[in-house]
This record gives sequence, C-alpha cells and structure tokens, in this order.
Amino acid sequence: MNNLINIADQFKPQGKVVDIQEFGHGNINNTFLVTLDCLQEKHFILQRINTQVFRQPKLVMQNISIFTLHVRDKLKALSSPNRRWEVPRVLLTQTNAQNHFIDADGSFWRAISFIEAAESFDTIKDSNHAREVGYALGMFHNLISDLPTEKLADTLPGFHITPRYLQQYVETRNLAVETRLIASVQSVEVKYCLQFVSDRSSWANVLENAQAQRHLRLRSIHGDPKINNVMIDTTTGHAISIIDLDTVKPGLVHYDIGDCLRSSCNPLGEETEEREMVRFDTDICQSVLQGYLSVARDFLTISDYEYMYDAIRLIAFELGLRFFTDYLAGNVYFKIKYPEHNLNRAMVQFKLTESIESQETAIRAIIQEM
Repeated sequence: MNNLINIADQFKPQGKVVDIQEFGHGNINNTFLVTLDCLQEKHFILQRINTQVFRQPKLVMQNISIFTLHVRDKLKALSSPNRRWEVPRVLLTQTNAQNHFIDADGSFWRAISFIEAAESFDTIKDSNHAREVGYALGMFHNLISDLPTEKLADTLPGFHITPRYLQQYVETRNLAVETRLIASVQSVEVKYCLQFVSDRSSWANVLENAQAQRHLRLRSIHGDPKINNVMIDTTTGHAISIIDLDTVKPGLVHYDIGDCLRSSCNPLGEETEEREMVRFDTDICQSVLQGYLSVARDFLTISDYEYMYDAIRLIAFELGLRFFTDYLAGNVYFKIKYPEHNLNRAMVQFKLTESIESQETAIRAIIQEM
C-alpha cells in the first residue's frame, strides 16, 4: 500500500491520499481508485499499464492526448451542448509535468481524472440503457469522425485483425498438439472449440477483404467500446462518456459497432457459467442501434450498413478465438481466476456467435429498417 501511495503522490492534484482501492474488472491493466482529502477533486484513477500488451506505452499516452485535445475543441465548438458529455483528463506528474511515471521496478504508471456521479454496468438493464450505450458510441464516433487517422499511432498492430488472430491460433494449436497438451485436455469443451473455429476459418477475412476492396475505410476508433466502458449519469440515466482509451487508434468503425453489440446483446454477460443459455437479444440490438444512429447517421455509407451484420458476428467469434488461443497458450494474455477461465469465456462467445448466426435474417432486417 505504501508503494501505491508513493506512486499516487506523483500525480495527486492537491490534498493528501487517504485511500487506494482496486477498481473495475479490467482484464489487462491494474486499476486503482485513489481518494484524496480534498473538496475540489476527491478521486482519480491510477493505472499500471500492462507493457506486455501495450509495448509502446508512451505512444498510448500520445494517442490519448491527441484524442482528448481534439474532442475538447469539438465540444467547445458545439453551439448548444444539450447534455453532459465528459472526456477523462490525463493528470501530469507534479515534479516534471510528465503524463506517466516509471517506478523503481520499471512499471509504467499513469493517472486519469475520475468521472463523478456516474456508473457502468456489465449487462444491459432495459431498452433505455441500451439506447444510451448506442448513443455513447455514436457520440464518440461523431466527435472523432474528423480526427485524421494519420495523427494516431497504431499502438496495437494486428488488434481486431481477425485473420492474424486465426494465424496465432493455428500456431498455438499446433504447438499444443506437438507438446501433447491438447491430447491431455481433450475435453468436450476443447473439442467443441476446435471444431467451431475450423468451421469458420474461411470466413474470418470478411472485413479485411472489404477494406482491401475499398468497400470500407479506416477511421479513428475507440477499439474496445464494450458495455462496461460506457459511463451512465447516476441521476439522469444518460450516457456521459466512454472510458478506457488505450485502444484509440486507426481501424474500422465496424470493430467498434460489433464489439458494442456483442457485449450489450448478451444478457448473461461474458463471464457467465450458464453457457447453454447464452443468446443474442435482438430487441437490445435494435435499441442500441437506434441510439447509435441518432448521432452517427451522417458519416455512415451504404457499404457501412452492408457489413454491419458481418461485424456483429465476426467480433463475437474473434473474441472467442482470442480467449481459446490464450487458454491453449497457458493463459498468458487475459487475467484469469481459475485454470479453465479462458476456455469458459471462449465457449460463451462461441455460443453467442451461434445465436447471432441463427438469427441472421432478423438482425439484417433490423439493420435494413434503420
């Protein structure tokens, strides 16, 4: 705890650190809520960046700075901001005004302002909440739709490029076969996952092919707009921010749309143990898309709509593939609570993908209607 207080002291705006608690359910970074004995700014977020995942953390911070400056200017230019929208601020160190601090162990730390009077959820509560989650992503895309992609560094090369994940999976699976790991864990779940991936391998290029054929184009994206990154005002119930900006980078908006719908339309959430009950809720899908298009309609093309169903299906499959690959690799990427955790997570996403596939006609009809 003393070490954490010393690190928090590097960033604190004013006052004294009175408490530090682990915060949130992130699978990558270590996140803490710092409480200060101060009236103006009582809390801030302290994070240790996982440099095994983000190998160039200074570029991550550079992207966040570029993004926040762009969005702040855009919000000022809005003639009548009719509702609250907040952008997390990066806090600088007190001694040399740096946007990060490297401790004696070489760990990379940063601090970000805390959004007060707001909360996030792991599952959708009702149709209003679903619309607000969609609105949040639409607002985010709208605010950065004119942020040139060349201004942003690609901090995670290969992120959301499904064919690359497939290639990593094949290499990991082959190694697991060679070392007889797969032979020793040939459970029903592992067999199901191996077959599931095999059946869909040829289709995994769908969005990358569309980009290569210029049906889709690169834009600035969030990269990880899952439901629990959307902050909801505790009084009004309105979406007021999307947090976790580490993955802001050039990409296809379809990755964001697919990820938002994947996480929103699974009422049981991605950590459920009831895999056979997992389903994609088309009513929630409709509400999320209504909210999204209420602010994002202007910059979408006909081609963007045409690939929307593929995005929903692909991102659920992709996340399942990543969880399964990590399980076969020995759980080296995602944090786990038990040895089969990533296998269970993979099963949840694959069951969700199956549900999406079984409702393709209904989902395409919703998109068409929009």
